[in-house]
Amino acid sequence: MSSTNWLDADEMRLWRNLVETTNSLFADLEDDLVREHQLTLGDYQVLVYLSEAEGTRRRMCDLAAELRLSPSGLTRRLDGLVRGGLVGREPWDMDRRVTLAVLTDLGRQRLVAAAPVHVASVRRHLLDHLSHEQIVAVGSALVSLSTGRSAEAHGPSQT
Repeated sequence: MSSTNWLDADEMRLWRNLVETTNSLFADLEDDLVREHQLTLGDYQVLVYLSEAEGTRRRMCDLAAELRLSPSGLTRRLDGLVRGGLVGREPWDMDRRVTLAVLTDLGRQRLVAAAPVHVASVRRHLLDHLSHEQIVAVGSALVSLSTGRSAEAHGPSQT
């Protein structure tokens, strides 16, 4: 006897549509960024995270964790950005063994130029297909999903 809790029709519909829609959405968003600014979605995300960091710099280990990349995966992602002059690497004053990823002036300029294209792409490929009520409902559902997954990852609280 199987103990698998199979997905019912509504759950399967949600799951399949989530996978197919997010894959297609991310591909379309990346296509627009690459065509207009020669940036992948991953490159753009690095520039955004660094632009939002204090001093526009992050410890590489923290940036890798935020991006859900391995240290070597982050290194590969940054290599092209460093070659292009958009991101720099520098030792951390507090601990010379730690390397910081730093947004350069050119990186900020490229981010500022790409942001309007990305926002227009998000509107065209996502938001324009939903009513305001749907945007609020999906946003709320994603917050619940994120909160639940975060709690699951950190285990039961120690209260």
